[in-house]
Amino acid sequence: MPGRTWKLCLLLLLGLGLGSQEALPPPCESEIYCHGELLHQVQMAKFYQDDKQFVDMPLSIAPEQVLQTFTELSRDHNHSIPREQLQAFVQEHFQAKGQELQPWTPADWKDSPQFLQKISDAKLRVWAGQLHQLWKKLGKKMKPEVLSHPERFSLIYSEHPFIVPGGRFVEFYYWDSYWVMEGLLLSEMAETVKGMLQNFLDLVKTYGHVPNGGRVYYLQRSQPPLLTLMMDCYLTHTNDTTFLQENIETLALELDFWTKNRTVSVSLEGKNYLLNRYYVPYGGPRPESYSKDAELADTLPEGDREALWAELKAGAESGWDFSSRWLIGGPNSNSLSGIRTSKLVPVDLNAFLCQAEELMSKFYSRLGNDSQATKYRTLRAQRLAALNAVLWDEETGAWFDYDLENKKKNQEFYPSNLTPLWAGCFSDPGVADKALKYLEDSRILTYQYGIPTSLQKTGQQWDFPNAWAPLQDLVIRGLAKAPLPRAQEVAFQLAQNWIRTNFDVYSQKSAMYEKYDISNGGQPGGGGEYEVQEGFGWTNGVVLMLLDRYGDRLTSGSQLAFLEPHCLAATLLPSLLFSLLSR
Repeated sequence: MPGRTWKLCLLLLLGLGLGSQEALPPPCESEIYCHGELLHQVQMAKFYQDDKQFVDMPLSIAPEQVLQTFTELSRDHNHSIPREQLQAFVQEHFQAKGQELQPWTPADWKDSPQFLQKISDAKLRVWAGQLHQLWKKLGKKMKPEVLSHPERFSLIYSEHPFIVPGGRFVEFYYWDSYWVMEGLLLSEMAETVKGMLQNFLDLVKTYGHVPNGGRVYYLQRSQPPLLTLMMDCYLTHTNDTTFLQENIETLALELDFWTKNRTVSVSLEGKNYLLNRYYVPYGGPRPESYSKDAELADTLPEGDREALWAELKAGAESGWDFSSRWLIGGPNSNSLSGIRTSKLVPVDLNAFLCQAEELMSKFYSRLGNDSQATKYRTLRAQRLAALNAVLWDEETGAWFDYDLENKKKNQEFYPSNLTPLWAGCFSDPGVADKALKYLEDSRILTYQYGIPTSLQKTGQQWDFPNAWAPLQDLVIRGLAKAPLPRAQEVAFQLAQNWIRTNFDVYSQKSAMYEKYDISNGGQPGGGGEYEVQEGFGWTNGVVLMLLDRYGDRLTSGSQLAFLEPHCLAATLLPSLLFSLLSR
């Protein structure tokens, strides 16, 4: 595209609060999988229902030869190759997707992990055993050719096998893998987790960050930073201090990426606070959704298109692709053409980083490095002050994303609003009580099939009526950690609702899904850019976590009544009486 270079420079210069940004070159140079005329012509021809299919197809010969043949073909047809000839070119030079991976059964998989014995309900115990079996179905290993001829693949070579989400997602994904790892550790598969962790650490050593997923076209963006938390979970199960010692500097390097490239300054009441945002300073359509991004950009003036594509990539980096969270205000408030991800300071991102800073301080103390431990303790204290000043709302009892342009909080409901509770990043001991009231006031406890992703129906997949496993975990474990019996009981009821939804859908369809529609009984979710996918890594992980935590109480029976606020007293009465009598 003409003018791409100066537009990218302009994007880098015009970003909000970019004093600490580093103008990095685009990390993916592939003129086949990331940008260029070949990608444009093939994706706009729409040979495949899903744009991701093409960019996942390996090359049959070296990329230089493919590009040379394409350039000649394109020149012969005045840069508009007839559809039939273009299709023949693709068939000749590309292989079917999935060729570079082979099924893999983890060596540490065992028949009957101990957590299964904690599940009292016989039907739930059988189901948990079936989910444990799914790790074998979702296990993948790279073929040697990906290492010997990396230039022929969009897949980034990883030495160790791994668990994929499932469906169209046949490579690993960054934040998905945290909940996958939690499930694997319950399945007593610590060696598999160590291999997956090593893959991520290797990516940080090579690229300076963990990409969105294991493909070269994901290199321009990351995903919610949970690598430090993954290490903590692995250490809790294994006490493998040697592994921590070997990789602590790589963990620090990943957090540096967020500091150098995703920091923004917020000025409030005469004080400046440093927080983080999702921000991808590269234009061009996302290769895996190329035609959709190109067509969406066609609805805008040419000068606005690069900025739109950068915002779409930032939305993908958030993991919430896409949501009303990023579509605030303006004439296009319900259209993706109005997306403005980088103009918001997200609660969840900053809670994740706050938690990571606390863990890094703990890690360095464990390794005897007091100066580094103090550094991260100070960083956490600064972030905690910023969270309180910029994102916390005392009147409502929750944290909210901060709009940098309009200088105000986005007070819509999202489960991410309670992430600091889950991450332990708060200073007010009464915060759980306030969060509980916030859930009641927002009428979230009236949804009996799961916690909705938002209360806005935009047709995007990270909005109503969809519910997602990781977001259930953010709220449930946030409440479960609180010292209040009331918060713990509501956490259990929310867990019960989610388990029943997953179990009922599995009973009907013999499948786990990436998301669920909770508007009219539990159903597989919908909306967004592709069909709902089966598998499903993080859904399985969260279910196993809930079954482990509450297995002695959860049941597979019929759905509970709505958790109206006035019903909470009846729900909690037995546990409160027990608490009083046992004093």
